[in-house]
Amino acid sequence: MSPHPVRAAPNLTSSPYARARSATDRTPSNLALLSPCSSLLIPMTAIRCAAATGKEQGAVSTATIGEQSKGGLRGKLNKVVLAYSGGLDTSVIVPWLRENYGCEVVCFTADVGQGAIELDGLEKKAKASGACQLVVKDLKEEFVSEYIYPCLRAGAVYERKYLLGTSMARPVIAKAMVDVAKEVGADAVAHGCTGKGNDQVRFELTFYALNPELKVVAPWREWDITGREDAIEYAKKHNVPVPVSKKSIYSRDRNLWHLSHEGDILEDPANEPKEDMYMMYLEIGIVAGVPVSINGRDLSPASLLAELNEIGGKHGIGRIDMVENRLVGMKSRGVYETPGGTIMAAAVRELEALTLDRETMQWKDVIALKYAELVYAGLWFHPLRQGFDALMEKLTATTTGSVTLKLYKGSINVASRKSPYSLYREDISSFENGEIYNQVDAEGFIRLYGLPTRVRAMLEKGL
Repeated sequence: MSPHPVRAAPNLTSSPYARARSATDRTPSNLALLSPCSSLLIPMTAIRCAAATGKEQGAVSTATIGEQSKGGLRGKLNKVVLAYSGGLDTSVIVPWLRENYGCEVVCFTADVGQGAIELDGLEKKAKASGACQLVVKDLKEEFVSEYIYPCLRAGAVYERKYLLGTSMARPVIAKAMVDVAKEVGADAVAHGCTGKGNDQVRFELTFYALNPELKVVAPWREWDITGREDAIEYAKKHNVPVPVSKKSIYSRDRNLWHLSHEGDILEDPANEPKEDMYMMYLEIGIVAGVPVSINGRDLSPASLLAELNEIGGKHGIGRIDMVENRLVGMKSRGVYETPGGTIMAAAVRELEALTLDRETMQWKDVIALKYAELVYAGLWFHPLRQGFDALMEKLTATTTGSVTLKLYKGSINVASRKSPYSLYREDISSFENGEIYNQVDAEGFIRLYGLPTRVRAMLEKGL
C-alpha cells in the first residue's frame, strides 16, 4: 500500500467534527426532552408529552407541587440534573432525591457510544422512577475528537495498562450536565458514583471547574443503602425497574472507547475472569499523532473508533485484567475491553518510532505518565493538563503517515510503517559503508561517551 497522503493536522478544538457537532447539538434529534418540567419549548417535547397518559402527568405534577411546598427530609432544592443511565444506582436515586430534597429531577443521559441497547427504554424507566424530564445528548464525536484523541496523542496510559476509558468519559458527561443545568434552570446536579470510587472525583471536579455555584448531591455518601444488594431491595420496594439481579451483579461501564467490568468475582484478584463476561492486514492512517483513516478511507473520529472496535473485538484485541490504585487510597480490580483504542495506541506508537528522536520520545513517555494520572484523577480542566496538551501537539506535529498491523488471537503485530517525516535512513542504518556515517568516527564517540566510566575506574584502582 502507498503511504498515507500528507494532510494538515486536525485542530481538535475547532475541527470540522467539533463544528458539525456544535451545530447538531441545537437540533431536536440531538437534544431530546422527554416529558415536561421546565420552561424549554421544543416541539418534540410537546409531542412526547401529549403521548403521556393523564394519570402519569397528574401523578408527577401533584407529587412535585407537594414536594416544592414542604421540601424534603434533608433540605430543599428546586431542580436537580441527575447523571442517568437507567441502571440500578441512578434508578433508585430518582425517588430518593424527590423524597429527601423535595425537588424535580431532570434525568440526563449522554450517548458516548454505549450502544442502542443501553439507551432503549430510558424514557419509560425515567418516568417509572419519578423523573419529570429526560434529556439525551449525542456526545460521541466530541468525546473522541476532544477527549480521546488528546490522550491518544499524549500516549497516556495509567499504571502501565489502563487506557483511561472511563476517566476520559466522565469530564465530557459532566460538562454536558453543567450545560443542561443552565438550560433547564437547575440549582443542583447529582451522580450515582459510590464514595469508594474515582468517578465521584471526576464528576465533581468538572462541576467545580465549570460552575462552582451548582450544589452537588452524591446519594451514595448520604443515604443508608450500604451496597448494591440493598439498592436492589430498595428498587423492588419502590417498584423501580432495574437491569440486574443478585445472581448477576457486575458493575459495567461501556462507551465508544472501552467496556469495563468490576465487582462480583473480580473483587478477588485470584479469580480468573469468566469468558461469558466479555462483550465485545489493517492500515491506519495518522495525521499529527491522530488516526484519521482505515485502509485509506477517511472517517470521522467516532466512526473510525466504532469500526476499529468491531474489527478488534472479533480478534480478541484489548482485553486487560488489572489491579489499580484508586484516588481514595484503596486498590481495586477491573477488567477492561478496549479493542479500537488498543489498535489506535499501537499504531501511533509504531509511527512515533519513525518520527520522534530519542530525547523527544523519552520525555514524551515521562510526561505521558503524569498526563494519564491527571486524567485518571479527574483533573481534565487543570491548566497543567492543558499545558501538556499544547506540548504534545507540538511534539507530534510530524507524526504523520500510515501503519499496517496484523491482528490475531488477541495480539497486534506491526507489518509496516511509513512516514514522509521518517527519521529512519536506510543509507545510514545499513551495515554497508556510506558517505554520511563513517564507522571510524565511532572510536572518538566511545572514548568521550565512556570518559566518566574510565575516570571512576581509574579512581577505584588508584590510578
